[in-house]
Amino acid sequence: MSYDVNKVRASFPSLNTGLAFFCGPGGSQVPDVVGKTISDAITKPISNRNVNTESEKNAEEIVLSFRAAVADLIDVDPRGVVYGRSWTQLTYDFSRTLAKNWGPGDEVVVTTLDHDSNVRPWVQAAEAVGTTVRWAQLDPNTTELSVEAVESVLSAKTKLVAVTGAGNTIGTRPDLKAIGAAVHKVGALFYVDAVHLTPHAPISAKEIGADFIGFSFYKMFGPHCAALAAAPALLETLQNDKLLPATNMVPERFEFGTLPYELMAGSVAAIEYIANLAPGGATSRRDKIVNSMRALEAYEDELLEYMESSLKELPGITLYGHAKKRTPTLYFSFKGFESAEIYKAMAKKAVTLPASNFYALETSRKLGLGDAGALRAGLAPYSTRDDIDRLVGGLKEIIG
Repeated sequence: MSYDVNKVRASFPSLNTGLAFFCGPGGSQVPDVVGKTISDAITKPISNRNVNTESEKNAEEIVLSFRAAVADLIDVDPRGVVYGRSWTQLTYDFSRTLAKNWGPGDEVVVTTLDHDSNVRPWVQAAEAVGTTVRWAQLDPNTTELSVEAVESVLSAKTKLVAVTGAGNTIGTRPDLKAIGAAVHKVGALFYVDAVHLTPHAPISAKEIGADFIGFSFYKMFGPHCAALAAAPALLETLQNDKLLPATNMVPERFEFGTLPYELMAGSVAAIEYIANLAPGGATSRRDKIVNSMRALEAYEDELLEYMESSLKELPGITLYGHAKKRTPTLYFSFKGFESAEIYKAMAKKAVTLPASNFYALETSRKLGLGDAGALRAGLAPYSTRDDIDRLVGGLKEIIG
């Protein structure tokens, strides 16, 4: 497998600005083909879905293409793919729906590794019905979320376990397959936030054993929207709040109002782009995606090693992520400097190096960083060694 980063970079108009982007975990740049697809979709004949007029057929084709593309990306049944405005919105919707069947004596599990979008919706839904929330703890020394940490809070009372595929600040990738097996052993549902994992590794929801899994398109070359997937049979058992005339069909009954067809079309284009990131002999879109993501993963792992070793040479730095398996994401601070001030100083050097807790609030607190957090440098498929050299060089000038 080969990975041609220069060829990839040529697809991104925003890279011509001279900015070095380390803000990928908060949102990637977008290739030209995605922007063109969105424009084409919103300007061609379009109307509410049906199969009679050309405009109806265009809308119907976009929706079905969206479900099929998501299915190929994360290895799920397209009939269980739900469109959402954001991952946060989807998780709130499903937490409220699932909580209809919870009550006092039941338990749900969340973790201190997760983004708050996979924490607070469950905490609030549980509190509303008197269900107990139990916490699986990130080890602040190893920054691992072990299977044992999750198992220690499971019981016959557990209804659902919400776990991230990768921590969006420290990059920790838990053993999802093993955690899923433990969750199912006690008869609970396994809800996986794959927002930060999907842009960096091939994913198979079937292999993981996720009952629910989803991601955000704007983290992986697409527009600002998201998708969640579950087995159609599981979705059929859920009775969500909806408008009376709205369909009872799955997955449509979880999608409120008229869908944004142009964003769905752009999402398909993003997945098609990913499928062709790296050359290979694969023929099916799913196989092409796996091939491309494996090549990307190898490229980013090598680049992460270079970035980490370069940053370690800087005086006064503390790096917070130490997990054995990680996404290409580093979280760090410098003794005697406010991370937010370094962020502003680097922006003047045309390097996007944001500082925050990045909504991984529990992780930030667990690491002793409070709510302020630290600096985060995230690599993306268009990142290069030159970008890293600019990052490190700029930091050297600032910290002295």
